[in-house]
Amino acid sequence: MIKSLHARHHQLAQQERQVEWLSNGVFKENKLPTFQRKLEQSGQFPLRSEAIEIFQINIGYMCNQVCKHCHVDAGPDRKEIMTRETMQQCLDVMESAKIKTLDITGGAPEMNPDFRWLVSEAHNRDVQEIIVRSNLTIFSANPKFNDLPEFFKQHTVRVCSSLPFYNADKTDRQRGEGVFSDSIKGLQMLNAVGYGKEGSGLILDLVYNPTGAFLPGDQKALERDFKKELKNHFNIDFNQLFTITNIPISRFLDFLIESGNYEGYMEKLVNAFNPAAVAGVMCKNTISIDWQGNMYDCDFNQMLGLKVEKTASQHIREFSLASLQNREIVINQHCFACTAGAGSSCQGATV
Repeated sequence: MIKSLHARHHQLAQQERQVEWLSNGVFKENKLPTFQRKLEQSGQFPLRSEAIEIFQINIGYMCNQVCKHCHVDAGPDRKEIMTRETMQQCLDVMESAKIKTLDITGGAPEMNPDFRWLVSEAHNRDVQEIIVRSNLTIFSANPKFNDLPEFFKQHTVRVCSSLPFYNADKTDRQRGEGVFSDSIKGLQMLNAVGYGKEGSGLILDLVYNPTGAFLPGDQKALERDFKKELKNHFNIDFNQLFTITNIPISRFLDFLIESGNYEGYMEKLVNAFNPAAVAGVMCKNTISIDWQGNMYDCDFNQMLGLKVEKTASQHIREFSLASLQNREIVINQHCFACTAGAGSSCQGATV
């Protein structure tokens, strides 16, 4: 219990420090315009939500990897795990509010002991779309999870997996030695049961994050390159590639500050602000729920401890659709990452 409380206090202190850095930093004394100012200039402030279509629930920060860019700060030492009771509350709300998509994330969500129960229960309740954000290595490197591709198939799960690049060097530099090899095995296991294959109806999408302090390239061009290289070298097929801009929070923000890249990266994001990308930000149709049931506008706000506005219901047990629809979205400077260039969301580029 003492260890758990210590970890919680450490997390809260980190969140406060990071919010303070983002609120001030290079934005202090108007060195760079704030995200709010950019929205005001484009006539889009305040940013408001629309219909809630997606429940993205983070069922735990525990992970078998420790990736350098991870905005969740996930790893094997994280013990935060969503209970079945909270999962049940999420499913009950989805059913009553007629929310169509359940997006399950982590950490490695498969490491939650109630993960399979959650997927099965959502499937039995006829949730229209179940997305699992898997790191691929969890079921290729650990025999305990070897049957997950077949389990995903049986429950018509849409699998969305991170793969930093189509070669070992860049992937292992970002995610750890041997990760690329295990990721390829994971993709081949998914292909073997039909994922990513034309006509199978089993969707396998990949997610690309840049390996450094720069914006991702063109999504369609990268998708073509990934499909060509993975097919030619490993006979792997997948459906779509999503490019996601690295968000300057958590582990990646620490890297930017320690490496002296923070100011330059934020300037890149601010200079690349695209008003057209604002319309597609995921916070407009998504509610993010943490392992304790607290609600946020997005997964990134969750990592900073920035709950939905106080006039809305802030916990799943007090969910109120009326108070959450058309709510004012809580913003900070990290939001520039979602509106830079072609935009960025959990479904990739927005423009």
